[in-house]
Amino acid sequence: MSEFKVKFRGVRGSYPIARKEYLKYGGNTSCVEVNAGGHLIVLDAGTGMIDVGDELLEKYIASGSCNNDRSPIKAVVLLSHIHHDHIQGFTFFRPLHIPSTTVNVYGNVNYNESLSDELAELLFGKSFPLDLGDIAGNLNIKDIAETDAIILRHGEPPIIKRIEKEDDLIADENDVVITCYRSYAHPQEGVIIYKISYKGKTLVYATDKESYFGGDKKLANFARGCNLLIHDAQYTTEDYLNSFVPKQGYGHSTFDMAVECQNQVNAEKLVFFHFDPSYDDEKLDSINEHYKGLGGKALLAYEGLEIDLL
Repeated sequence: MSEFKVKFRGVRGSYPIARKEYLKYGGNTSCVEVNAGGHLIVLDAGTGMIDVGDELLEKYIASGSCNNDRSPIKAVVLLSHIHHDHIQGFTFFRPLHIPSTTVNVYGNVNYNESLSDELAELLFGKSFPLDLGDIAGNLNIKDIAETDAIILRHGEPPIIKRIEKEDDLIADENDVVITCYRSYAHPQEGVIIYKISYKGKTLVYATDKESYFGGDKKLANFARGCNLLIHDAQYTTEDYLNSFVPKQGYGHSTFDMAVECQNQVNAEKLVFFHFDPSYDDEKLDSINEHYKGLGGKALLAYEGLEIDLL
């Protein structure tokens, strides 16, 4: 299936919010659904992931009259990091409780810990009625490194391939290829930046990162010429430089930083993402009006926004 579609499920940072002044852009935390080449990829597991699971469960039930006849749910989840706003929807992803479901989770913590152990401690046990081992579905949690590429191929489980030089990454034309690198521009242990490539198109997911003076050269090289850049834009420049509560060092970018990155990368389209929870619809509308001068090359994410890359 030749498709490369992106759907925004949660666009907030820090914590979810449910108030009538937030209905237009949405109050769920970080989650982006990607359907590429017949593979479901979920970028981050904030509260926006709950709706993804509910819709998958509806389709699963409608696919057959009993469990043996139904099409199993398969998903790849890519975690940028394990701060709460990026994982708090995971335990409420209802397909996890179906035995035929397979969910492959990738991410990275620090050198002394494993992603599986960290998720077990943060999300299950003391903070949830079930332990990680009680999950009925096939849940595979793996650490990945900057030298790893994930290849999604029909009829096979995800392939992890070590990439030391450019020639090492040879994929079939129908493969979906995921690469990454760790940025240390977010406390405490950095964040994973992901690139998803399919049929000559590329998406780069760069949330929870702060820019540097003169721009982030590592990100510029990694994302060069991408078709879609999803970039952290938690603050306006005024809030970032606020003399009373400055946000420098918090690990988040401004809208202007995201635009600077787009220019350095020469990204075809930029989507501002991960908005501060204090920014209601009126505030985001005024920001959106300010950046309309970019001629449609940049837009604000909102829940339900869909972009087709093919």
